[in-house]
Amino acid sequence: MNTPIQKRSSLQRLSNCVKSAIPNAIKTSLWFLKITIPISFTVTLLYHFGVLSLLSEVLSPAFGLIGLKGEAALVYISSAFLNVYSAIAVMTSLNFTIREMTILAIMSLIAHNLIVETAVQKKTGSKAWHMVALRIITSIIAAVILNYLLPSQMGFSSIGVHQILNPTLKEVLLTWSLSSLKLSLKIVVLITLLMILQKILLEFKITILLTNLFNPILKVFGLPKSTSLMWIAANLLGLAYGAAIMIDEVQSERITKHDADLLNYHIAISHSNLEDLLLYAAIGVSVWWLLFPRLFLAMVAVWGRRISQR
Repeated sequence: MNTPIQKRSSLQRLSNCVKSAIPNAIKTSLWFLKITIPISFTVTLLYHFGVLSLLSEVLSPAFGLIGLKGEAALVYISSAFLNVYSAIAVMTSLNFTIREMTILAIMSLIAHNLIVETAVQKKTGSKAWHMVALRIITSIIAAVILNYLLPSQMGFSSIGVHQILNPTLKEVLLTWSLSSLKLSLKIVVLITLLMILQKILLEFKITILLTNLFNPILKVFGLPKSTSLMWIAANLLGLAYGAAIMIDEVQSERITKHDADLLNYHIAISHSNLEDLLLYAAIGVSVWWLLFPRLFLAMVAVWGRRISQR
């Protein structure tokens, strides 16, 4: 049974965790927002003025080679510049089959939010062009694999076809401003909570338990033991929201840049395996087709990286 002194000591330790986490959380949040907001604004304008649609038309013929119609290019371009939410928004606005949606889903899960997430991975020890090339090439490989493996008939989505609206520039900017404000608040709150959680896990030695628990899985994937906390953060929260923990782990030298680079080869392909998969499940896509191929490709990428470094 804990004595009053022990309880006070635990509370003090928790208080110290909060105090030490907040400065880093603010610094990381500001860095993240300085990248995210300008990119989001630029892409919103490009989308509104039809630049992304024009780009998708150029890429349309290539998508026919992997069992997709031309409109699929717009989904892929949207996810590459923005996120999974934008890919789903475009996807559910067009008349795709479940088969086409599954292929597009795995492509967008691998190659989404490239500019922001690549900035995170560069800050944690990887070359930016390595990560971009890896994600784009792997997304195409995954699409080819699913195009070969998926049944030819999988039915249509129950979501239906939504009317695509043509808002004015004023409406677009108003919508963007409100969504950016919500996103900014979400980022600050989540990053602060994550940094506090990280400090608590370190202070109370819970990271040792997590490391031992996930070490057998990490070995199969070719990942060092030291990457366990970053791997958990990336899988549960994604690269963007897990950035706080990942950057702090590297800057605090609890993980070497070499080990972080190996992890980046894995999570570039397979991350956010909770929220993003649930989003796609909600529109009728099987999560198993989205999870296991990415885990396999991530494992191949890491072992390939290890071999190339010998």
